[in-house]
Amino acid sequence: MSEESTAVTHPFLDLAPLSAEHFASIEDRVARLLSTQQDVLITQGEALLPLEGVIRGCAGPGTTALNVITGPYGQTFGDWLRDCGATVHDLAVPFHAAVTAEQVRAALAEHPEIDFVSLVHAEAATGNTNPVAEIGAVVREHGALFSVDAVASIGAEPVLPDAWGVDLCVIGAQKAMGGPAGVSAVSVSERAWARMAANPRAPRRSYLSLLDWKERWIDGGRRALLHAPAQLEMLALEACVERIEAEGLETVTARHRSAAAATRAGALALGGGLEPYVHEARDAAPVATTLRAPAHLDASELVAKALAVDPGVPLAAGGGSLAAEMIRVNHYGTAASATTVQASLAALGAALTDSGATPDVPAARRAVTQAWA
Repeated sequence: MSEESTAVTHPFLDLAPLSAEHFASIEDRVARLLSTQQDVLITQGEALLPLEGVIRGCAGPGTTALNVITGPYGQTFGDWLRDCGATVHDLAVPFHAAVTAEQVRAALAEHPEIDFVSLVHAEAATGNTNPVAEIGAVVREHGALFSVDAVASIGAEPVLPDAWGVDLCVIGAQKAMGGPAGVSAVSVSERAWARMAANPRAPRRSYLSLLDWKERWIDGGRRALLHAPAQLEMLALEACVERIEAEGLETVTARHRSAAAATRAGALALGGGLEPYVHEARDAAPVATTLRAPAHLDASELVAKALAVDPGVPLAAGGGSLAAEMIRVNHYGTAASATTVQASLAALGAALTDSGATPDVPAARRAVTQAWA
């Protein structure tokens, strides 16, 4: 007796193929999110893919770069630039602060041969954000190519490549946009395309090659994809852009701004030895708030205790050498809410109490309510 097998269907697995037209329409929506007339490419991988692609596409032995370091990603970009053979001048500022346009201007004046500037907009890992609009004006005046990592800032604060003179702007969906981690995008100016085309070391026939996409996708009228797209990630990206469009980008950024202000105010009111890691509120990123643990307590242990109280709160210890001193409250995406901020501070309050400190959770709760705009 034979049994006829029955195929099991699943909404994630039995989708019609994503067409080139649909792919292009998602790129257009991302371009509108960035208010840009530049070419926008959606890259089929986490944002490190286009971040490395833009540096390897534009940099070579003849490049002199200014690499601004306000957190760990800036350090990574400097490593990539040196690996390309570029001469690199690092402008490092303390991780508890932001770089200023005047500091960038001074660095460019000291090294007038600089023709490439690399900057992270918001460093979620350290909780600071840099004034890209002001820095962009300085870089534009100098004439250098300007590359910006806006992965953490997009959706949490304005990101305007055209208005700010940004030639290469990389974004990812996994933080403030509330979308998938496996897909990212980059806007590319005509100047940046020209730099890549003139660079003999720019990747070709490579997953890192943006030029391949330009020549075979953009210049071909976006009619044929280079390879099978990451379909589920593309549909998730489209869904998160739709959600931002429905809520309104200004409303989304205002929600993140309120979450940052409320977290900072609540942490100060909570006490127990916690302090904002970023000294000045104007330098603090809307995507995440970093806190310095009390000197006698280990940040990673405090986070572990807080998560034992409430496993759902978006808390993490700092990465690497910062693990012992930094606590990060990741209030991005749907977590940019007063409820999440209150829960995060309550869990930290319980962890501090368990560690022998005397936090004031009711005061923190009142401060959050008052600070939420």
